[in-house]
Amino acid sequence: MKKAYIETYGCQMNISDSELMAGILAEQGYVATSTPDDADVILVNTCAIRDHAEQRVIGRVGQLQQVRETRPDVVIGVTGCMAQRLGEQLFRKDGGVDLVMGPDAYRQLPQKLAELRPATPAPRRTLPMAGGGPRGLTVLGFDPFENYEGVTARRISSVSAWVPIQRGCNYRCTYCIVPHVRGDEKNRDPRAILDEVRQLAADGVPEVTLLGQTVNSYAHGDWSFPRLLRAVARVDGIRRVRFTSPHPNGFTRELVEVMATEPTVCKQLHLPVQAGHDRTLKRMLRRYTVAEYLEKIEWVRAAMPGIALSTDVIVAFPGETEEEFEATLGLMRTVRYDDAFLYRYSERDGTPATRLPRDQFVPEAVGQARLVKLIAVHREIQAQMYQAEVGRVEEVLVEK
Repeated sequence: MKKAYIETYGCQMNISDSELMAGILAEQGYVATSTPDDADVILVNTCAIRDHAEQRVIGRVGQLQQVRETRPDVVIGVTGCMAQRLGEQLFRKDGGVDLVMGPDAYRQLPQKLAELRPATPAPRRTLPMAGGGPRGLTVLGFDPFENYEGVTARRISSVSAWVPIQRGCNYRCTYCIVPHVRGDEKNRDPRAILDEVRQLAADGVPEVTLLGQTVNSYAHGDWSFPRLLRAVARVDGIRRVRFTSPHPNGFTRELVEVMATEPTVCKQLHLPVQAGHDRTLKRMLRRYTVAEYLEKIEWVRAAMPGIALSTDVIVAFPGETEEEFEATLGLMRTVRYDDAFLYRYSERDGTPATRLPRDQFVPEAVGQARLVKLIAVHREIQAQMYQAEVGRVEEVLVEK
């Protein structure tokens, strides 16, 4: 009996991809294990959004080498966005990596593992490579038609399910590595999506979250995202529907109307703003203004006064002035988000922002100070909002 252990870093899409890999391996007789110590295959599914995330993975792969002391034939693989970004460079990092696989190659996982772990294993050996370290298998590149239709994911939850409807991204935000590691946007057939949701409902799963890099840009034939969202919301047995993450550009009044009128669509919205000043947004290539973003927030709150809002914000983007940073603080105070994911700009090789003049880059200490101030402002607002909730009674979904 072959055992597989998958460890996931990063966003909801990575969690969903890990479920896909687990399903693909289960079809080939692999049994999931909750610990790497007794695994025949260890996969670390990775994120490439920030350097900190990549350094964590590199450190973790080094730790996992301890498993080889008792299981010398174990296969250790790095999959996902970091694998696509770094490729064979991962073979040069500390610790042995046998497999490097990008997000569009997971169907090949059993085949590649069979090549690395033949039925009658030969004595373990490594091949020299420039820069030192072992050389394994690298499976990268993009498949413009790969949406993993027909793959049955092995869900980690029996009450809430991720349903990917889109892979890749057609936007080219100057700070973002995602299009470079996941390729262009690909949208699934709505019939396949609805079949998947119906099966989840039949299995007793009450909540689904529709996933996409810019989920509201979904289009397939005459199907728009609002139409798909309404159809999913009306599947018998589904009690809660969420989606993440929409882009402000494609956030329309039609979508607001569906959210407001469909009872099963959760009155919750994650709408990334990234910055609170038009000049910064323009350099980020976000393609909207602060005024346009705030207008959409007004639509939402007018239609759903009690909606919970969250966002993403990056501070210290190259060229950000103190005035621009203060404008971001002002936007936070204006919108008053229930939750926010707040970051200091992280330089990513291959993104357009790295080509900006170096004298525009904000000193690390200044950027960190801005982040600390932003977090403090957000937490103050958040505490006030949470205090206002005391005494209310709400229906909750117990996930664990």
